[in-house]
Amino acid sequence: MALTEPGCEEPALDDDALLAEQMAYYRAGAAEYDRPYAEYEELQRLLAVVDDLPIAGDVLELACGTGQWTTLLAARAHSVTAVDAAAEVLALARARTASPIVQFLEADLFEWRPRRRYDTVFFAFWLSHVPPARLPDFWNTVAAALAPGGKVIFIDDGPAAAAYEEVLTNQPTPAALRRLDDGSRYRIVKVFHDAQTLTADLTALGWSVRIRSMAGNFIGIAEPPTSAGEEAAAAAAP
Repeated sequence: MALTEPGCEEPALDDDALLAEQMAYYRAGAAEYDRPYAEYEELQRLLAVVDDLPIAGDVLELACGTGQWTTLLAARAHSVTAVDAAAEVLALARARTASPIVQFLEADLFEWRPRRRYDTVFFAFWLSHVPPARLPDFWNTVAAALAPGGKVIFIDDGPAAAAYEEVLTNQPTPAALRRLDDGSRYRIVKVFHDAQTLTADLTALGWSVRIRSMAGNFIGIAEPPTSAGEEAAAAAAP
């Protein structure tokens, strides 16, 4: 639910409640989703970087939003499967992306499991919305989605981006407060990953990862050990 009164307290939420409010934010704010891409040069520069990334073959895009990245992925891919949990943003993504090689799926990324494997798994500004306690399971799902030799490419905010957010200090999970034009306020998960710490965390999970900073953001490329990918795929099989 939204916090509609500016003076109301933000009580501590568990991960399930925080994720539910995060989903409500993206559903209610679908019409405002694209605004940062028009206003911030940093995001425009990041969009231009896609051509330099090892994106190829069959691509799975997680948390595709309104399709800002989907159209760029489609230009380099054999096929794109774009997944998001919010029907409102998916409707905008479908309208933006008129490509026969793109398939959109509505699914909760914390519940959804891939039914096939992909050469590339891509997600932009999603990892920061994953609660730390759910990172191992999330990366297991990603591993299950990768074909042999496949790569994961991810883009997100670094610690410097915290200066532009209303960071909440009373939540057990890293969180921020977001506002919509109608005055409603929502709490979302927002983890400002440090590249060095994230590299160590993913290495501990068995991934090979390279992360580079770009202004206040970072770009990562990761590959799982072959055994990890096979085990995750077996676990995800029906």
